[in-house]
Amino acid sequence: MEPFYQQTHKQVHEIQSHMGRLETADKQSVHLVENEIQASIDQIFSHLERLEILSSKEPPNKRQNAKLRVDQLKYDVQHLQTALRNFQHRRYTREQQERQREELLSRTFTTNVSQALGGGLQELDSLELELRSLSFILLGGV
Repeated sequence: MEPFYQQTHKQVHEIQSHMGRLETADKQSVHLVENEIQASIDQIFSHLERLEILSSKEPPNKRQNAKLRVDQLKYDVQHLQTALRNFQHRRYTREQQERQREELLSRTFTTNVSQALGGGLQELDSLELELRSLSFILLGGV
């Protein structure tokens, strides 16, 4: 069990160092780094399942300590998984804000007066036609 535990422990520390690469990665490679880290985390979770089985097979005087060490590794990996999800959420939010900002910058705005006049002029034209036809009828076709 000990060599397998040491290997898994080493992988956890490697992932912790890779997490720093997320912040410095450019937009094109950040997805690759995220996928790489997620694959490593998934692999460690499968190793932890095996380590739990191995720790239960340890001699009674070593079993509690072995389970404690495996639980600590599991906690560390869950923490890394949460950190990765938080990073992905922040990145998604940032990208969404950038898209919205670009959309606003590319939109052409008009003033309220020109919008009111644009729709209002059509209404005035139709009202003017109605008034002319009513006055024509009232005045006896003059």
